[in-house]
Amino acid sequence: MLRDYQPADAEAITRVALAAFAEFERHYSDWPLFMTHVAKMPELAKTGEIIVAEDGGRIVGAVAYIGAQAPKPEFFDPAWPVIRMLVVDPSARGKGIGRRLTEECLRRAERDQSPAIALHTTPIMTVALPMYLRMGFARIGEAPDILGVPYTVYVKSLA
Repeated sequence: MLRDYQPADAEAITRVALAAFAEFERHYSDWPLFMTHVAKMPELAKTGEIIVAEDGGRIVGAVAYIGAQAPKPEFFDPAWPVIRMLVVDPSARGKGIGRRLTEECLRRAERDQSPAIALHTTPIMTVALPMYLRMGFARIGEAPDILGVPYTVYVKSLA
């Protein structure tokens, strides 16, 4: 089940985000610093809409939909909505949760009449990146590296 974020979800979302990124520890040059940023996922509710995935009453995933005119990193076109921090608890993977969360972001972009939606990801995310490509996202350019890990910007046309 998908629903909108509530402030009481902050601790559970942080737990899921930290668990979701744990497998990438060896890739980042400053893992403790990176994890402090991951732990701030609930703060994305200040500028966007966090969508929460529940399974059996337990939060197992989340994603932030950042609307077209909301503040976002400068490597994104300010006119595009952006998908940020898609996370799925490792114990809940393989159930289509990441895809459903991404599809909900696409629905919200269509609701907002956006011609496209963007995200940035990295090749080390060997499940997420192929999923985005299957869903029609296309690589459009580089994003700045994050602590030694290369990132790329992808866009999906909604027109």
